[in-house]
Amino acid sequence: MIPELQVTTAAIESSFSLLDLSRRARSAATLRELGFVLVNDSRALVPYRQAGLWIASEGLYTLSGVVQIEANAPYAQWLDKVCAHLAASGARESRALVRSVMAMDLPEPLAAEWQDWWPLHAVWLPLPAASSRAAPAPGVSASSPPALDGAGLILVRELPWSAQDIALLQEWADVAAHALNSLHRPSVGSWRTLRRKLASQVMAQPDRKWWAQPRVRWLALVVVVLAFPVRLTVLAPGELVPSNPLVIRAPLDGVVDTFHVQPNQTVKKDQPLFGFDEALIQSRAEVATQALSSAETEYRQTSQQALTDGKSKQMLALLIGKIEEKRAEVDYLREQLQRARVLAPQDGVAMFDDPSEWIGRPVSVGERIMRIASPADSEVEAWVPIADAIELPPQAKVSLHLNASPLSPVVAQLRFQAYDAVQRPDGSYAYRVRATLNEPTAHRVGLKGTAKLHGGWVPLVYWVLRRPLAAVRSTLGF
Repeated sequence: MIPELQVTTAAIESSFSLLDLSRRARSAATLRELGFVLVNDSRALVPYRQAGLWIASEGLYTLSGVVQIEANAPYAQWLDKVCAHLAASGARESRALVRSVMAMDLPEPLAAEWQDWWPLHAVWLPLPAASSRAAPAPGVSASSPPALDGAGLILVRELPWSAQDIALLQEWADVAAHALNSLHRPSVGSWRTLRRKLASQVMAQPDRKWWAQPRVRWLALVVVVLAFPVRLTVLAPGELVPSNPLVIRAPLDGVVDTFHVQPNQTVKKDQPLFGFDEALIQSRAEVATQALSSAETEYRQTSQQALTDGKSKQMLALLIGKIEEKRAEVDYLREQLQRARVLAPQDGVAMFDDPSEWIGRPVSVGERIMRIASPADSEVEAWVPIADAIELPPQAKVSLHLNASPLSPVVAQLRFQAYDAVQRPDGSYAYRVRATLNEPTAHRVGLKGTAKLHGGWVPLVYWVLRRPLAAVRSTLGF
């Protein structure tokens, strides 16, 4: 057979093989099936020893003669780096042509391991994304495809690649890229996809001006966002408290005997609140009454004797003073007996602890027992921790989000902020803040929640870094 006829026959067989592979690529139902065709059935076009399919969002996807790739295998990791380098170099050069590759075309760390895994000659078939293969419109400059985008097929063998092999593989690469783009749906949430997208926004693009670089625009956007003014706010525990409560204190030394009201009960003026044990006061009052009666009897006897006895007449002044002393003592004990029954001085809500904790408990004069507060006379009290103490302007807005009603905050305006921090029952120190309600609320006094205090306007970067910088300063001392 003459050589010209042999070449023509080989070309016809290659064309039929290309048509058959194209049909199988179009018929592939899944990406795995297409990958199997690419790495195993491409032998119908050109002979090779090994093949691998690499996808930007997935990494090394398929190997010839292997059912499942071991991702942690040294060969798989090395081949993934080689394909990523070839894809990146092709993207930077804005070309998607099939090219032969040798060890000298790779960086030194990758080229050093070439002879451990591969024969001398390899060929790289880039399979770019659909957007990078589209032709630009007339008059519009073509931009380079995103770095590390698309996919690629790598073939290796001992013999060099001829020009005819390269031309045939170029046609096969175009068909494979079309089939791959129609089947491949990269995982949006994968870490590899996210990392490559971020890298495409950070890497420099030579065909653009410096001010049109994506990283410059992102940096400008970050600066604008960080400089955006926001309200400096802090959160603190808060509650609704009476603004001007009437404190009910113990009027005498004694023992609490009974309570006539319950905590948070609405009371009227002159309604009995609680009472002391009256037995001791009653007995003392009876003794004082008897002493007064005896003094008056003695005075009457002495006044009769004074008509005839001059000495008795001199004792009348002394007996009158004794009677007045006893009468004052009786009046005092009767007053104490009346004060032992404590009445409400005004209308309001009785605020105190559990009555069972007071009954039978001795109290001293002036000791606070309860408070009477008007239901409409309430305000916000908050305790700002020392670490969160910020400069609050006059009439600063305070929002109290009650635990019982978190969706309906109580709005108030700053009235008072303590200069000194005081110790709270839990042992921490905080600044007391009082705020006047903008309008009456239906929530009862005593409800607790979280107070949000609004300070001045600051840049967003200060709002974000205020606490970390304070922590670093307190730790490092600068």
